[in-house]
Amino acid sequence: MIERSEERDSAIRAALPHVPALGWTRAALRAGLREAGRDPMELDWLFPGGPVEAIEAWLDLTDREMEAAAAEEDLTALRIPDRIRRVIELRLERAEPHKEAVRRALALQSLPWNVPSALRTVARSADSMWAAAGDTSADLSWYTRRATLAGVYGATLAFWLQDDEPGFPATRAFLHRRLKDLARLMRPRGARRGTTKRAA
Repeated sequence: MIERSEERDSAIRAALPHVPALGWTRAALRAGLREAGRDPMELDWLFPGGPVEAIEAWLDLTDREMEAAAAEEDLTALRIPDRIRRVIELRLERAEPHKEAVRRALALQSLPWNVPSALRTVARSADSMWAAAGDTSADLSWYTRRATLAGVYGATLAFWLQDDEPGFPATRAFLHRRLKDLARLMRPRGARRGTTKRAA
């Protein structure tokens, strides 16, 4: 379980404006604390793991904000794939002002020694998205669904990073296409077999 506190959340929010210029570094985190009127030395106990731990905390904060935004909307009338689509859109909408911070976070997490951190954040985000969509499954499909969604979200995020149009309509269309595959995966096995037989 990742550590959560208002002190960490506020430190992350204060650092974000400095990340585009300084990257996910101790300098950016200290600059944020200093600008917030706090002691830059707080960095040592807030994020003892340094910038990588700060990235994990930021992505966890983004997951929580996404869940809160989804809870404010009535998603219950939507089919599960449509709920997932809306949840991912909500996450990207909140990340859009911080696109460079996302890009720099992915670059740091992609380093070989940071891969475990990347895997943890992807797993937590996929779990958070399903939770925001109202999924309560506890069977073996729990793992399949989250692994599949992690792949869909990862591909969509990569596309979004190249999409500079306001509101990212091309990314939304890309996500819609990818979720069609997820919808097919979620059909009952019998229904999938029946579809195959009719097609044959």
